[in-house]
Formats: sequence, C-alpha cells, structure tokens
Amino acid sequence: MEKTLKVNGMMCAHCQQHVHDALAAMEGVSKVDVNLEAGTAHVVAGREISNAEFKKVIADAGYEMAD
Repeated sequence: MEKTLKVNGMMCAHCQQHVHDALAAMEGVSKVDVNLEAGTAHVVAGREISNAEFKKVIADAGYEMAD
C-alpha cells in the first residue's frame, strides 16, 4: 500500500526527521518520504495500515495528521 499523509506542526528539518523516524519504525513500512515544505509524508508499506494507526503514531511523535 502507498499513502500520502498531511502532517501539521512540522517547522524544521528536526521535525521532518522526527516524523520520518516515527513512521519508518511502524511494522511493515518499507519507505518514508517526508516533505517539510508541503507538510506531507508519503509512506510505502507491505501491509494495510489504517488512518487511525498513522494518526496515533504521528500524535505520539508530537504532530497532528490532518484528515
């Protein structure tokens, strides 16, 4: 599965890396590309991941996933 998520609250490269690391640590995730300027994270995973699961991981990292 591939999904692009809208992430609010990223303001610098450190934020970008923090979101990247949180998403990359999820089970089944094989690739993450976080775009600071666009406020997005593109995720490639070998399993279906629900929006609720993404939302929790992003919130635990200190950011907010837009619906």
